Amino acid sequence: MKKNITIAIRLTLVCMAFFCGFYTLTIWGIAQIVPGQGKGLIITENGKNHHINVGQNFNSDKYFWSRPSAVDYNAAGSGGSNKGPSNPEYLAQVQARIDTFLTHNPEVKKSEIPSDLVTASGSGIDPHISVQAANVQIRRIALCRNLSTVELNKLVANNTELPLLGLFGTERINVLKLNIELDKLQNN
Repeated sequence: MKKNITIAIRLTLVCMAFFCGFYTLTIWGIAQIVPGQGKGLIITENGKNHHINVGQNFNSDKYFWSRPSAVDYNAAGSGGSNKGPSNPEYLAQVQARIDTFLTHNPEVKKSEIPSDLVTASGSGIDPHISVQAANVQIRRIALCRNLSTVELNKLVANNTELPLLGLFGTERINVLKLNIELDKLQNN
């Protein structure tokens, strides 16, 4: 028994040294050489700083809407809702989001609404939407801003991010960047 306690204490000390020292310094060092130096990626627009890697709340008809957030877009408390797909409260939330979307986009059929516009992400602060989610909103924005759908289709295409290394993930669009470019297009 004394032998097991000694081994456990030594293992604890080695783990503490590794995870509190070496590992922490390694991650900190890597963060110093990446863009943003581990503090996140920030865009300054009109004198205001925006974190592009954290979801923002866009719900005006003249903007592309973000993915819903289970934590009200609060990066300090990121997390999903932890409600299963058969939970009545969760289903009511999703139905309310569908109804709201259809109210603001009457030309869209329920079957055309991508799931990422009515379900929150696992983190609750996902800054991206799918290309389909952007495309389904184009008609509403074109009407609100008196822009052509051709211009908006081009804007969506120019802001589409490809999968990582062409392999991992799907095409996606950062909603904040897209809406900033939308405002610039409108102002030109």
